[in-house]
Amino acid sequence: MNVRFLARATAAMLFAAMSALPSHALDKRFTDADGDLVADAPTDPKQFVDPPVLIFSYTPVEDPAVYSKVWDGFIKHLEKVTGKKVQFFPVQSNAAQLEAMRAGRLHVSGFNTGSNPLAVNCAGFVPFAMMASKDNAYGYEMEIITYPGSGVTRVEDIKGKKMAFTSQTSNSGFKAPSALLKQKFGLDAGKDFEPVFSGKHDNSIMGVANKDYPAAAIANSVMQRMMARGVVKKDQVVSIYKSQTFPTTGYGYVYNLKPELVAKVKEAFFTFPWDGSDLLKEFETSEPPQQKFMPITYKEHWQVVRDIDQAMGVKYDCKG
Repeated sequence: MNVRFLARATAAMLFAAMSALPSHALDKRFTDADGDLVADAPTDPKQFVDPPVLIFSYTPVEDPAVYSKVWDGFIKHLEKVTGKKVQFFPVQSNAAQLEAMRAGRLHVSGFNTGSNPLAVNCAGFVPFAMMASKDNAYGYEMEIITYPGSGVTRVEDIKGKKMAFTSQTSNSGFKAPSALLKQKFGLDAGKDFEPVFSGKHDNSIMGVANKDYPAAAIANSVMQRMMARGVVKKDQVVSIYKSQTFPTTGYGYVYNLKPELVAKVKEAFFTFPWDGSDLLKEFETSEPPQQKFMPITYKEHWQVVRDIDQAMGVKYDCKG
């Protein structure tokens, strides 16, 4: 597949803009009486939602068709534990996923690392789980990659060239590398290099492998899984920078989901039988391997991401 299109920052840009709401503050629709940085459940039972069909989505990192099958076993388990029919929602963009939860059309979801603060603040997302290895190792690194013979052998060589990002809500696909390029290497987007947006990590990785982009910022966990599936070969890409470790996709529910249903959703995540599952087959190829769901808190595990947002002056306009 030859990646030529440049998917510009779509409706997600409606959220990330000039606004009075800082990255750590909840939208005025929500309250946070206990100080855990996520929206409290409603105090009025009439405001709880108990949908006949639970809508579940996974972050639009890669081909939704591939992940519909990967998540099928988990969805069946979720149905069994909750007693609800569960529908997989194959979102095409971070913006669509965020808007779906904000509008009440998405109940349980996995939001990518960079979208978690936006989902928490603007959509009432309450993350409680993350994939990890059996010994609780987790995370991924942002890498800046190129292809052999591109003329880019170090980060400084990006100057004057095209640099691919994913979307402006992505931590590893935009926010972290943007801060790094400017603060550590003195490279400003639009001035020192041409920023382009591929839309997804796999588009950026394929774009570099096919020599469409001389450089791209990506999540190495995505690249590892693509290599394991044979979508790209190791000799097609060269890494010129690796960051500190970040948390992976955060899984959670919308804040006003009925408490009894929330308890069953959590139970489903933490009792899912990984052994022999398509989920394990897909995610154990990451490093560290992702072999179970571990409990997390947004306040603790997303501190590093919020710090990056604050350093970049990220603010959100929670419209609607």
